Amino acid sequence: MIRRLFAPYLEFAKKAFAREATYRVEVFTNVGSLLLRVYLLRSLWTALYSQNAAPAGIPLHAMITYATVALLMSLILEIDGTRAIRERIREGTIATDLMKPISLPLYFFSDGFGQTLFHALLILPSLLLALLLVHVDVPALTTFGAFAASFVLGYLVNFFINFLMNSVAFWTLETFAIQLMVRWASDLLSGQILPLTFFPGILGAIVQNLPFAAIYSTPLQIYIGQLAPAAWPAALAFQAFWLVLFAALSFAVWRAAERRVVIQGG
Repeated sequence: MIRRLFAPYLEFAKKAFAREATYRVEVFTNVGSLLLRVYLLRSLWTALYSQNAAPAGIPLHAMITYATVALLMSLILEIDGTRAIRERIREGTIATDLMKPISLPLYFFSDGFGQTLFHALLILPSLLLALLLVHVDVPALTTFGAFAASFVLGYLVNFFINFLMNSVAFWTLETFAIQLMVRWASDLLSGQILPLTFFPGILGAIVQNLPFAAIYSTPLQIYIGQLAPAAWPAALAFQAFWLVLFAALSFAVWRAAERRVVIQGG
């Protein structure tokens, strides 16, 4: 019964995977771009450490590992399958989509997940090539398991944030400005570019407790050993809290959006 219920969404994911695989030139350019960024980040952090401008408590080799793993994570986390919401609203096809015997939020998740699986396959060749440029620390198996669990939670938090932003298009028709502001905030405050320990004092305490930290910072802190095993349950609970909150908000906004379409459509 459960298998039959989710079978259509598995097919949606497979089709998204196949669709992404057709753009082979883009795949190679993405890998090449990532390698260039790895080299530039290594040079940047090496220069900063030589000038004693470094995050507290993170040695250079750990910082290079942090930056490299963050780039590899971005291959997956920058995929946004929920953009289709905005596009379908602008095209006017969202009304007919809502009439189909499927859950549209699950469809958007499945489509994005299919794209994500393809880009996840790029991580291995990208990592192997990156190892020619930098040394990346490999954590113990238990640490890697905790990192993987944290990464999944961060992926889901990121999905629901994107879902909420694109669902605003039901009222505004365009969400580019909102997405741009949230993306800038996320890039800076998630720990993707800079470890959040770089922020001093009370500012550091604030950014550590924002939802953006649940996307990149928490898994990365686990990976490089900045969070001790005793702190893992609290860190995962922090991510789970934001996941439940954004999932509930997404459900409420989607229900309101459905009613809006029905009322305006007569």
